[in-house]
Amino acid sequence: MSPLLYHDRYLDYDFGPEHPFSPTRQRMVIDLLGALGPPVDPVAPPVATRADVRRVHGDRFVSAVEAASDGTPPPKAHSFGLDTGDVPVFEHMDAAARGLVGGTLHGARRIVDGEAPRVLQMGGGLHHARREEAAGFCVYNDLSVAIDWLREQDLRVAYVDIDVHHGDGVQWVHYEDPGVLTISLHESGEYLYPGTGHVDEIGKGAGTGTAVNVPLMPHTEPDSYLEAFERVVPYALAHFGPDVLVAQCGADAHFSDPLADLLLTTQAYETLFDRLFALADEHTDGQLLCTFGGGYRLDAVARIWTLLALRVQDRAVPASLPDTWRNRWQPHLDDPLSPTLHDPEKTFSVSRRDAIAEQNKRTSTQVLELLAPHWY
Repeated sequence: MSPLLYHDRYLDYDFGPEHPFSPTRQRMVIDLLGALGPPVDPVAPPVATRADVRRVHGDRFVSAVEAASDGTPPPKAHSFGLDTGDVPVFEHMDAAARGLVGGTLHGARRIVDGEAPRVLQMGGGLHHARREEAAGFCVYNDLSVAIDWLREQDLRVAYVDIDVHHGDGVQWVHYEDPGVLTISLHESGEYLYPGTGHVDEIGKGAGTGTAVNVPLMPHTEPDSYLEAFERVVPYALAHFGPDVLVAQCGADAHFSDPLADLLLTTQAYETLFDRLFALADEHTDGQLLCTFGGGYRLDAVARIWTLLALRVQDRAVPASLPDTWRNRWQPHLDDPLSPTLHDPEKTFSVSRRDAIAEQNKRTSTQVLELLAPHWY
């Protein structure tokens, strides 16, 4: 059975009770998996070292994070993206962030060592962190550290990001590397943080043609999203020929998420997960490292990531969720907990539905037209 990577130290990555990036999300998923049975027995990965983090982050930035780890902002904190509304400092910040990096890096190592072709890191996905700056709830970029290590093993890496926000940090770190393909499907940066991920961001230098961005219109519905995915992702992977696939599986493209405007259902997420597995089987002999990421409506996030964990381990999706689990967690939420992993059949009231779908088609076509000259 494919391993799940998790340790309670992941919960130390905590910006405080009012911050949306809450470790409650992982607690709910672990508890739900246990309630569904059999008992969860995740692999506890080691903490990343400072040298691991320095694979992609500069020394001055890492030193600033270390200095902030007493809970006090260091000098010039803002120049490093620290002590902001998105990334407030907290005690033991460096150790907590290295804990998440360690999980993603350990997942990559397990795949390369042949211990398991498919691994789920139940944390991480901190795709906004840049070489010299924390950003967007992300301190260290665990994904880029793992990708850099995979590249050191002389492997070609394809990165697919389905978080609703553009995977900007991962893209910029590897923007000039011809051995890393970054693909991000996200709500258009014209409407949403971080304001990047436009179709003309295609890589630079030797890496030209290895950055793929599919910015989608607000209120994109599942059918249009999945169509854009199918128009671009399989084609890009077939051209690139990766050895390993890394996927950031943020849950914030769900229709109920308070920080964004895409309209995916949990059923659409399950379809995406299954497609990622199938594409890995087709292109990388099944070698796939998945991480968590964004997601800010607890009911939706817990169900989406539980679906991911079940599908990673080829376990059946239950018809309903245990009442004991729902009763345990309902006091922590303002909204009622859903009784099933799948959303009720839903019809969205979207004005300009056809125009949105047509714009997404034009965007996916434009992406391929811009990249084709660099692929052939």
